[in-house]
Amino acid sequence: FQFSFQQGGWGASLADKLVRKCDVLNRGFSGYNTRWAKIILPRLISKGNSLDSPVAVTIFFGANDSALKDENPKQHVPLAEYAENLSSMVRYLRSAGVPGPRLVLIAPPPLCEAAWERECRLQGSKLNRLNSVVGEYAGACVQVARDCGIDVLDLWTLMQEDTQVGPGSVLGVSRIPQTGPCSCRFQIKPESWEGRGEPPAQPGSSAAPNSWHPSPGPLQQSGVGKE
Repeated sequence: FQFSFQQGGWGASLADKLVRKCDVLNRGFSGYNTRWAKIILPRLISKGNSLDSPVAVTIFFGANDSALKDENPKQHVPLAEYAENLSSMVRYLRSAGVPGPRLVLIAPPPLCEAAWERECRLQGSKLNRLNSVVGEYAGACVQVARDCGIDVLDLWTLMQEDTQVGPGSVLGVSRIPQTGPCSCRFQIKPESWEGRGEPPAQPGSSAAPNSWHPSPGPLQQSGVGKE
């Protein structure tokens, strides 16, 4: 999320769309996992202060948690703990006054192992992530959202679909070219935010049972991004 506010990023586009209406806040912390994020969350959003209580929050973790334990023990978080940490953050945000319909989990995106391995070698280390393992964490994220009754954006599945997601979709998500160290990230096309004020289908509907591709509709007042 820390890259979403660069020029042309979806965070910057959303902030521009909602200028003078609300503050869109980015609270991405590079390298963080859910274990560390759970600790600092109360410092970012406190209870009992309406000025600190956002109307909408997105939680985006898993890429660092899914690091292989043997190769990257510092960032690795076991799968069960990852799921519990997500649940804990959801419970805290609800207790801080953020309603369930305004909470969105975002599953980690897929990993291009070849590109990431090249980056690891430049840093003098071995490949420390596997796409199949990232998929397990993405699945756990989706399950937590279902258990908590909130929405989820399953990037790991969406970005590996055979059908290219284009400007006609709710989210214009495109694959990053698999030629550099940024291949594990994703981008949302700026044009896909233009003229999109309609809310997505509600959770539990036939159009979006528990997983949806959110448009700016639900985020008309405020938002906080994680990771």
